[in-house]
Amino acid sequence: MTDFDAGKIAEIHEHLHSHLPSESALRVKALETLLVDKGLVNPQTIDAWVEAYTEEIGPKRGARVVARAWSDPEYRKRLLEDAPAAIDELGYLGKATAHLKVVENTDTVHNLVVCTLCSCYPFSILGIAPAWYKAAAYRSRAVRDPRGVLAEFGVEIGDEVEVRVWDSTAELRYLVMPQRPAGTEGMSEDELAELVTRNSMIGTDRVLGRE
Repeated sequence: MTDFDAGKIAEIHEHLHSHLPSESALRVKALETLLVDKGLVNPQTIDAWVEAYTEEIGPKRGARVVARAWSDPEYRKRLLEDAPAAIDELGYLGKATAHLKVVENTDTVHNLVVCTLCSCYPFSILGIAPAWYKAAAYRSRAVRDPRGVLAEFGVEIGDEVEVRVWDSTAELRYLVMPQRPAGTEGMSEDELAELVTRNSMIGTDRVLGRE
């Protein structure tokens, strides 16, 4: 008779489930399958939207907004005073940016954005939110221990720099304007946009520059 090792069985069970998608991902897949089977959704349309938000919209639109602000002091001023209106100048105003506030990093201030209630995010200029932004661990720890969270992203913030955490909601979302890297005075707006990362516009990246 074969011995039954409960501990070993539990280990195998845990190992197998560790390779499965998350519960939310499985639910989304099941819902998508149901809608496709009923002819209510075209899978090619879903793929096209995902590609648009990951490859065309985000984070390229946000990067373009930041690059314009770096290049044009008057635009930067308008962006900080009335972000939706300034973004609309570039044709990027969307449902997720109609109530948007831009906060600026400086030598003495670093900004970090989180949504503690769910995962409110300016997707119309940053694209699809990264998985970690929606994770409960980030949403809770970003408020309690922002410096610790930043350190896990490889961002070391000195004691002389104030860390400000901004909690997004459905009514008000935030975009971080990172500092313009030194030595980029002669770069074009297109070149500057290439330096801007999605994480820098959330606040989990600080020092930007050429590779």
